[in-house]
Amino acid sequence: MTSPSRVRVQRRPVHGVLLLDKPLGLSSNQALQKAKWLLRAEKAGHTGTLDPLATGVLPLCFGAATKFSQLHLDADKCYETTVRLGRTTSTCDAEGEVTGERPVDCTPEQVHAVLARFRGPISQVPPMHSALKKDGKALYEYAREGIVLEREPRAVVIHALTLLALQLDGPEPFLRLAVQCSKGTYIRTLGADIGAALGCGGHLTALRRTRTGPFEAPQCVSLQALEAMDEAQRVSALLPTEVLVDGHVPVTLGPEDAGRFLSGMRRRGSWADAEAVAVFGARPRAFLGSAHAKAGELIPGRLLSPTEIQQTLLQTQSKSPEASQEVTTP
Repeated sequence: MTSPSRVRVQRRPVHGVLLLDKPLGLSSNQALQKAKWLLRAEKAGHTGTLDPLATGVLPLCFGAATKFSQLHLDADKCYETTVRLGRTTSTCDAEGEVTGERPVDCTPEQVHAVLARFRGPISQVPPMHSALKKDGKALYEYAREGIVLEREPRAVVIHALTLLALQLDGPEPFLRLAVQCSKGTYIRTLGADIGAALGCGGHLTALRRTRTGPFEAPQCVSLQALEAMDEAQRVSALLPTEVLVDGHVPVTLGPEDAGRFLSGMRRRGSWADAEAVAVFGARPRAFLGSAHAKAGELIPGRLLSPTEIQQTLLQTQSKSPEASQEVTTP
């Protein structure tokens, strides 16, 4: 793949969400920059990081979608992971230095009993090799300097923890697990803690995110597939910005109310109280932004600009010429 830094491209406004199957070995930001370069997008961001050794679902946001990426950080996640038993590392994964080796002498029954202890609400101490910040500096930066800081335990929830496979003897004992968890869960820490509870220690050798929020791995596109597409196909691979407000209560406004809503004015109506509302214009149908409804008022939250709406409608029109209509900003 040609390096984005070696070829200057003319950027353009691109809006929507790309569900990327992040490859092994790239950081989330490296994957984002490659996709941004392939789309020639002006503005891009992601909805939470995956380690370089992790693969799987990484939603990338472009243009107007970056305004709503923060909402997705709260989404539950699903992973499949392999924990190599009997060996601990400095990073709790295969990238770190080996810090200890112990024999594995647990039974399958003991494994099941230990896994049961990690289901439901648990407490985790964030790893030093993480992007969590302390005094404006990521913990992994301190770790690279050989500094270990005290970290406060964090409450997370393991909604489901399933044993997919295990091997407790031989030169490479392991557990393969499926995990459904709340935001903020460190799977590396979970693997290390399970290994410690089994009395032999452990570290992650593989990690794949199979779902985040409503987005699943089969929906994703690889960087190789994206590179093989022409420019129109790459744009067609984008999902609309409003997929990030999936689950919000939808409200549709007429042209006059839509215009005033976009200028930041509250609108009155018969809406039930709702903390999360997705607001659309009626003609043409266009996503306008988020809001909340209280006491019969629709109160604007994060809004698209008229320019972003116009560009999004034109982008949608170019993807589906048969659905073309007069493009006017609400």
